[in-house]
Amino acid sequence: MSDLLERLRGRGWRMTSQRRVVAEVLDGDHVHLTADEVHARAVQRLPEISRATVYNALGELVSLGEVIEVSTDGRAKRYDPNAHHPHQHLVCSNCGTIRDVHPTGSPLTDLPAEERFGFTVSEVEVTYRGLCPSCA
Repeated sequence: MSDLLERLRGRGWRMTSQRRVVAEVLDGDHVHLTADEVHARAVQRLPEISRATVYNALGELVSLGEVIEVSTDGRAKRYDPNAHHPHQHLVCSNCGTIRDVHPTGSPLTDLPAEERFGFTVSEVEVTYRGLCPSCA
C-alpha cells in the first residue's frame, strides 16, 4: 500500500472508492498535479468520478495536512502529497513544472537574528525559480 493511503487509513479517513482513487492518483512521483489533472487521471480509473468529488477530496486532504496546496505566480493550484518530508520547490518560470528539492542547510536557521525583527519564526517557504530543461 502507498505511503499516502497508509497515512489516511491510520487517521481513520473514510476510504470510499472515489477518495481512494484521488489518493492513488496523488501518491507517487510528486509531480504536483492540478485539480483538473487529478480529475483526468481519476476518470481513467473510475469513469463516474465527478470534478466536484475530486475538488472536495483535495480540500479534505489539504485540511488534514496530508497534502500541501502549492500556488505559484497566479497559476492553478497544485497538490503535493509530500507533506511529511521537509522540502522546498523548484518552479519553471515558463511552463510551471514544479519539483521537490532538498537543499542543504536550513532556511529557518539561516535567517540572521537581526533580520527576524523580534519574530519567532516557525515556518519557512522557499521557492527556487528558473527554466526546466524542456524550456531552456
